Amino acid sequence: MPDSIHSLTAITSQIAGVLWGTPLTLMVLLGVSVYLTLRLGFVQLRALRHAARIVSGRYSDPDHPGEVSHFQALATALSATVGTGNIAGVATAISLGGPGALFWMWMTAFFGMATKFAESTLAVRFRTTLADGSMAGGPMYTLLNGLRMKKMAVLFAAFALIASFGIGNMVQANSVVDGLSFIWPQLKTSAWLVGMVMAALVGLVILGGISRIARVASALVPFMALFYIAAALIVLFNHLDALPVALATIFNYALNPWAVGGAAIGEAMRWGVARGLFSNEAGLGSSPMAHAAARTNEPVREGLVAMLEPFIDTLIICTLTGLVIVVTGVWEARPDDLMGAAFTAFAFSSTLGASGAIVVGLGLTLFAFSTIIAWSYYGDRSACFLFGEQAVMPYRVIFTLLVAVGAAVPLELVWNIADITNLLMALPNLLALVLLAGLVKKMQADYFKSP
Repeated sequence: MPDSIHSLTAITSQIAGVLWGTPLTLMVLLGVSVYLTLRLGFVQLRALRHAARIVSGRYSDPDHPGEVSHFQALATALSATVGTGNIAGVATAISLGGPGALFWMWMTAFFGMATKFAESTLAVRFRTTLADGSMAGGPMYTLLNGLRMKKMAVLFAAFALIASFGIGNMVQANSVVDGLSFIWPQLKTSAWLVGMVMAALVGLVILGGISRIARVASALVPFMALFYIAAALIVLFNHLDALPVALATIFNYALNPWAVGGAAIGEAMRWGVARGLFSNEAGLGSSPMAHAAARTNEPVREGLVAMLEPFIDTLIICTLTGLVIVVTGVWEARPDDLMGAAFTAFAFSSTLGASGAIVVGLGLTLFAFSTIIAWSYYGDRSACFLFGEQAVMPYRVIFTLLVAVGAAVPLELVWNIADITNLLMALPNLLALVLLAGLVKKMQADYFKSP
């Protein structure tokens, strides 16, 4: 590695470590979610059943403005959030923070549901119809049209554009190679070939725009989620007698300083909140761009659909990953060289044998691929906002080419830049959420008053 790249990697690693390592960052991200939960009257509890009915299609109307159905918008957003965080992120949290980290992931998901509701409601409320008839929305349009903060809107779009090449593209492509290498180790030496094939598949999807992305996501997401959930349930069923002890261990390590020490509680909270927010992206401002394309005339209705994301992503899929790691006991006997996805594969393999590596490898591959196609849409909406509609197709071409690059190159620098830009995306979005919380509350009240 050239000295200049090595130096830049070291500098960005320090910056990312400071930004994500300080308790203040996690307090701000989780604090806004808690504030919105209280301000909106625990909407995630009161309206969960209604949200499920909306996704089922009861309130769909083809004449409403928008491009995709409620289910397709949800599937597209889940394509981005159900990714490496559900496999590698959970394992990392438990490796570094202990089993109690899973409890704090649950907390970020529960409170994050209110954040998802608010940011996606605002995205539909302030979305714009472009000249070609397509919809464009998200925090940049909320900041611009709702708060008249043009500079903040530009900053959000710029950071989102950069992040789409990193966390939404190159690191995911590299994760696909890692996932397939679990099954066929020899592919590690042919990463460039995997990258070329993947770039072709990504191009076929994203060059068709949000409608094609939504169609692929709505078919891929249920399949990959059910595949992974079924395998995890098989492992849990084989360790059914250990489940009560595993749950007690999780709560003990999360809440009982007399049993495990205050430092262990702190590490569980730090890593659980950090990995939980990374997994479900609540407050990041990414998924509202997908929900802004939904076919609806009721912003609150789409906000309720978005509220289901952390529930599915973290409370279901991440929970299953974490429980597999804890009930199998591998968290206590983890080889020192096993981290992230390899740790999860080790846990599955302890019960399923060689099939465990296939489950994790294929799951990681599908999750990462779905994240790539969803983040391509977030990036092209950001490019459109910054440079106009003529920038969308060039962006998609560049994005597709970078998939091949990401599969074959070392990515520590890209990871660092992605971590930094992800947080810098979140700050303008959180500002908008706090300032417009009163508007969301009023819209929520009006929606539930209407017949």
